[in-house]
Amino acid sequence: MALIPVALLAQSLAPTPRYSDQAELSKVEGWVLSQGAVESIAPELAAILGVGSDRLPVKLKSYRTTDGISLGFAVSTNPRQEGIVLSALKTIADKTKIYSVGTAWLTDRSGTLRRTIAVDASGAKVLPDSSRAAEFKNIKAFFVKKLQATSPSTAASSSPRISATAAGGKNGTK
Repeated sequence: MALIPVALLAQSLAPTPRYSDQAELSKVEGWVLSQGAVESIAPELAAILGVGSDRLPVKLKSYRTTDGISLGFAVSTNPRQEGIVLSALKTIADKTKIYSVGTAWLTDRSGTLRRTIAVDASGAKVLPDSSRAAEFKNIKAFFVKKLQATSPSTAASSSPRISATAAGGKNGTK
């Protein structure tokens, strides 16, 4: 009998799943899968993200900021390599080559950050997830806001916390 109150107390102290965040990201995933452009992620980036060593086919929604950075939300269309890649990349063209500079993150529909990479002219390298976690959160919020702007029916389900994050995310873009 004494164990029952302790078990109930332990259950109430357990972290509450973030269903609203997960539901919002799942809606963005569905939107990108239904309306995104067919693209692929280069084999070297797919490999460093940990989603295979071949080109990764994706559906992509991308928006360019005023300073030339493309914010991307890519959803894998390969059933064996599930994943969502968020990115903030700027394409640079010099006399001898074209390359991207910025950050990309691997997540899933739960929104859990699984890998962070930095991309520059020399290639890509894995970074500690905590090093760019705030920017990751801002880009997730940016895409939730974009979905809500294009689908008024989903705007009713948004929370003020998401809107505040999305508004703050715009200022945080480099």
